[in-house]
Amino acid sequence: MLIPEWPIATDRELESLKEVLYSRQWGGFHEVVERFEREFAEFQHCKYGVTAVNGTVTLEMALQAAGVQEGDEVIVPAISFISTATAVSRVGGIPVFVDIGPSSFQMDPDCAARAITSKTRAIIPVHFGGPLADMDQLPQLAARHGLALIEDAAHAHGSEWRGRRAGSFGLAGSFSFQNSKVMTAGEGGILLSNDAGFDEQVRSFANQGRRQDQGWFHHYTLGTNYRITAFQAAVLLAQLERLPEQISLRTRNAQFLRSDLADVKGLRFQEIAPEVSSNSWYLFLGCVDQKTLGVSRNTFCRSLADAGVPCTPFYPHPLYRNPLYRAGGCRVEPCPNAEARIEDTFWLPHRALMGTMEVTGQIAEAIRKSCH
Repeated sequence: MLIPEWPIATDRELESLKEVLYSRQWGGFHEVVERFEREFAEFQHCKYGVTAVNGTVTLEMALQAAGVQEGDEVIVPAISFISTATAVSRVGGIPVFVDIGPSSFQMDPDCAARAITSKTRAIIPVHFGGPLADMDQLPQLAARHGLALIEDAAHAHGSEWRGRRAGSFGLAGSFSFQNSKVMTAGEGGILLSNDAGFDEQVRSFANQGRRQDQGWFHHYTLGTNYRITAFQAAVLLAQLERLPEQISLRTRNAQFLRSDLADVKGLRFQEIAPEVSSNSWYLFLGCVDQKTLGVSRNTFCRSLADAGVPCTPFYPHPLYRNPLYRAGGCRVEPCPNAEARIEDTFWLPHRALMGTMEVTGQIAEAIRKSCH
């Protein structure tokens, strides 16, 4: 089955890398870094972008700039990669885990509202799998309670809610360029915002406390070095050029799979709100009802893998059941939906949606066979 490998690179990446290589300025102060920050921010409907070594530290930068301090609570979903929670812990805050929607995999706004206390300082919705979390209710909730809204958009490059792109709704939006992401330089991240003061603060922090247009040896605040290299920015510019076309391809193939398999009883896919006007399709998520199909999720995944389709069972546990948080340092709200999805959910990576229609048809047939 000719499913494309990932990452995908062409001569465009090579040309961009050569441009940096022969420039003799390989570090983070090359013009190509500034150009990528500007172009990616514009693409995501934001004014400012600060690149950093990965999407974990961009979350930490955002929380620190938002003023989260020791003992402050930050609401996070129970389902995400660990960085969403550890970023809170590393700045001294307390992650408060709340449930997801039963089929959306996104933070439930009602659960988030019930979790707010006098200690709450921020909310971090995760745009899980690619479609955005509820960007009607969650920004309103944050504004009503005076909380910082920080979007974890590691899955959502190019995704939209009512025509507005991820990262542009809250105080900041954090993106990852780790190897598996729909845009990648192997590692890397960027923090977007529309707030000039916030941008100045995080830019200084990521550049050892310097200020723009001031001397190299003048440091005004306690910062560190989170700069990416010009090589990474060069690759990311080439990746950005292809992103819209790749999103269109994944969208076509994902819609075919969802339509073609709609008649399979006991198999359901991620619920995507009608307000989601564009979806990166970072993950193709589905749930297996063992009672209806007579097949367990794990057996289903093994069958797909044997047929040549990359398929991953869901996370082995919600974030709060990691050994790190079983030891404390967090607050856990009731999360029955998160607990249920651990048992029945699978995902296909975005590269599985980047083949021809013939290959997509083969994937659909493999999924049908794996349901029996």
